[in-house]
Amino acid sequence: MTRFRRIQIIFVALLLTSSLFAQQAARQADQSLLTLDTIFSYRPQSLGWHQWQADGSGYLMLEASAANKDALDLVRYDAASGARTVLVSAQSLTPAGASSPLVIEEFTLSADNKRLLIFSNSERVWRSNTRGDYWVFDLVSKKLQKLGGNAKPSSLMFAKFSPDATRVGYVRENNIYVESLTDNRITQLTTDGAQYTINGTFDWVYEEELFCRDGFRWSPDGKQIAYWQLDASGVKEFRMINNTDELYPKIITFPYPKAGEMNSAARVGVVNAGGGKTQWFDVPGDARQNYLPRMEWAAGSSEVLIQQLNRLQNTNVVMLGDVRTGKVRTVLTEKEDTWVDVSWGAIDWDRRGLARGDVEWIEGGKRFLWVSERDGWRHVYSISRDGSDVKLITPGNYDLIGVELVDAPNGWIYFSASPENATQKYLFRVRLEGGKAERLSPTSQPGAHTYTISPKGNLAIHTYSSANKVPVTDVVRLPQHTVVRTMFDNKELDERLAKLKPVAQEFFRVKIEEGVELDGWMMKPPGFDATKKYPVLFHVYGEPWGQTVLDSWSGGQAMWHKMLAQQGYLVVSVDNRGTPAPRGRAWRKSIYRQMGIRNSSDQASAAHVISKWPFVDSTRIGIWGWSGGGASTLNAMFRYPDVYQVGMSVAPVPDIRYYDSIYQERYCGLPQDHPDEYKQSSPITFASGLQGQLLLVHGTGDDNVHYQGSEALINALIAANKQFTMMSYPNRSHGIYEGAGTTRHLYGLLTRFLNEKLPPGARGE
Repeated sequence: MTRFRRIQIIFVALLLTSSLFAQQAARQADQSLLTLDTIFSYRPQSLGWHQWQADGSGYLMLEASAANKDALDLVRYDAASGARTVLVSAQSLTPAGASSPLVIEEFTLSADNKRLLIFSNSERVWRSNTRGDYWVFDLVSKKLQKLGGNAKPSSLMFAKFSPDATRVGYVRENNIYVESLTDNRITQLTTDGAQYTINGTFDWVYEEELFCRDGFRWSPDGKQIAYWQLDASGVKEFRMINNTDELYPKIITFPYPKAGEMNSAARVGVVNAGGGKTQWFDVPGDARQNYLPRMEWAAGSSEVLIQQLNRLQNTNVVMLGDVRTGKVRTVLTEKEDTWVDVSWGAIDWDRRGLARGDVEWIEGGKRFLWVSERDGWRHVYSISRDGSDVKLITPGNYDLIGVELVDAPNGWIYFSASPENATQKYLFRVRLEGGKAERLSPTSQPGAHTYTISPKGNLAIHTYSSANKVPVTDVVRLPQHTVVRTMFDNKELDERLAKLKPVAQEFFRVKIEEGVELDGWMMKPPGFDATKKYPVLFHVYGEPWGQTVLDSWSGGQAMWHKMLAQQGYLVVSVDNRGTPAPRGRAWRKSIYRQMGIRNSSDQASAAHVISKWPFVDSTRIGIWGWSGGGASTLNAMFRYPDVYQVGMSVAPVPDIRYYDSIYQERYCGLPQDHPDEYKQSSPITFASGLQGQLLLVHGTGDDNVHYQGSEALINALIAANKQFTMMSYPNRSHGIYEGAGTTRHLYGLLTRFLNEKLPPGARGE
């Protein structure tokens, strides 16, 4: 190349760059256009975390104190009238000798409404802030006391009142304690807790993949505590380097079982709440080759219900354990050719994402409710205590999405489902004895309906939204679904959005091979001209843990997509087979041992069809995704280089052997059993196929999807002499949000790369 030619190229590049910056400056001056500095400011008002009172007449929540803007009052609202009462003011929660009140992060009101358990000063443990300080406030005497004795600050976890609220149990440094509220006497129930012996909580992989965090349960009579113990010794440890927080690098080490490697051993036992020896349950099988994902008291204080999931996760054995003898008996076995989901039951979640059981007992403990896909659809069943009698409660060719409330006194189950449209969600109810389900959500409001229902089932806090409608939150009366009062109509947000150049989100279905139809949505630029051709950016996840095609309001990332549409892109998302859409068991589980293959094939087939639409520029097709979507992006770029020209992969799993045991083995089997399938399922195997422009982004402090995988991919791309662009975010975790300016910088990076490598705007024929 001549020197003159190089100067020509540089000059043209400078002109293009200047033009791009000029366009961006013009957009920033136009208030009808979204910018990187405004996209995350379009936030609807919402109720936030709240807790229904037991009688269903009102709900409790935390609100900023009028006396101290940095503190929170505990407030009660009458559900029907909205009348507000300050139950506990922030000022009354000032510890002795302190100058400011506690900042409540979470609370529990005792059953007798006399004591308040307060969680404060929390610290993050992997995903959630589950370690902190606990205090008890006596609503009668107004006395405030801190729990834990001489415990280190922010060292207590999962504190819970005993049933009579005279004691509190908690975990401290991997041991379980009970503290009396009358004399502050602390009883240590376990003494063997250590780095690798974990009592009352869980290791990294149980927390991440089985949603197990809180690892102990009070018996209904308050005399015993059932708990998990994990033995993490022998589990290989992963090491991360933190180069940025101190003068010298800091090494972070934790047990992390990768696919095919040794897991922790789990067992469940019961100990007297006053202290004593633990009675361990005699659960059969190798504890290293099975999981205990759920445990709870079985509608009484004499038996515990234990679920045992085998390592392949295709068999879930449900057992009742005798607390006196430790003997167990099997009452139910769920078995699949693929995998069994253990997280679809009637789970109650708190604000930190803690799952508290998935079995609901009815008829005084004679029967329990169970969610299963045994007939090809996700349904609720009623099962006798001995497992001999199984009744289908929600018959029909549709999937349950979630159980919202079991109203046993009145004989109803409230659940969410969407029989006709897998992108939407509605409320139904059915009699406990089974029968035809009754839809309660209004037919005049297509989209997503979410509910928190009062314990008596007569009132609910209801939020309705769709992809093109901002959320509206009401109190409704059930089953009539009449609006009692509107809490948030988000009118101001609606008016603000109306001032923007409109970007409509349209839903469609695209037919690929074998007559399979995939759900999708598309955002079109303002002033869309069907006679011209536009570039397309596909947003993908594609794996069994995420659905992107949902007809519900979504801010943040969705607003970034709308900004790109305003710039002149068609933004599209398609859900392939294997995503968790309510389209039946066969749909969801067709990806089994086809990870990376089934999903990328479906995505590429859809992209191939869409690229032939008359207004699509098939020479400007891009794709992007995060985590599983990052892996899907790599698969697209490497396996189908003739379809995609540009890809942006954030925090991907390039080699599935590097990911954790529970997730990867659930969907792919053991790597020892299927080494070639693991190879064929991994994007890194096909790295030499890269032809287009690739941006790879990863946080170096990602404890979930390790930066190690991206480094392995970098080596593979170098070996194949493939050029690409790389951005690492120092010491950021999987969400890449820690540190000042990180989110703004990340989306700025993605936007700039896309603008440069996949120029926006319509082109004529």
